[in-house]
Order: sequence, then structure tokens, then C-alpha cells
Amino acid sequence: MQLIQTVVVKQILTEKLRQEMAEKYQAKIRQLNKECSQLQFELKRLEKTKSMAPSALKGKFEIELSARREKMKLIEFEIDQLHILPLGSELKEKEVQALVEINVGDAWDERVEQPAIIIRDGIIKEIR
Repeated sequence: MQLIQTVVVKQILTEKLRQEMAEKYQAKIRQLNKECSQLQFELKRLEKTKSMAPSALKGKFEIELSARREKMKLIEFEIDQLHILPLGSELKEKEVQALVEINVGDAWDERVEQPAIIIRDGIIKEIR
């Protein structure tokens, strides 16, 4: 019989991975900054048309802007944590599904133990 089991994929933190992750985080921050600039531009444009009440308009845009600023703070915190982590740390990347074959007589505890795939610089190093 076959069962579907969740397998955790973990990355080993190397200097290369740290750099790649920092670049991804910086790209997200740049994107959020762009969105904030676009929202501010859109707010000014809509204020000039005066199609809505200025206070209601500002309120809606301020909510969107503060949400993006909060995301930027969170990403900056993650960047700080990334630089604090020692090399060799295991970072959970994602979870995937796998088919597991079970048979009568198998040790149940060994079969349902959550397996993990360990990756280092894009290469599978270990399957636990």
C-alpha cells in the first residue's frame, strides 16, 4: 500500500545562499518602495481631481502605505536575522509530498517519522 507523506526540504546556510537570500529580500524591499511611490503619486493625482473626499481618500491610501511599510520592516528584520545565523544552519524552505510504500510487518514508527531532504548550494546532500 502507498501513503502520501509530507517531506520537509531544508537548505543548509552557506555564504552563497546567504547572499542569494539577501538579494531576494532587497528586491522585495525595492518593489515595496516602488509600490509606495506609486500609491503616493496616485493619491496626489486623485486629490487634484477631487472625485472623493480628501480625508476618506487619504485614509484608504494611508492604510495601504502603512501595510507596505510594515512588510518592509519585517523584511529588514529577516535580513538582520539572516546575517546573525551561523553558517551551516538548516533553514526550512518548503514542504513537498512523497509516496511511501508500506507493507505488513513494517515498523510503523519508522515509516511515519517525518523525512527531510537536506540541500546545500542547490545539491541534495542528504535524505533523512
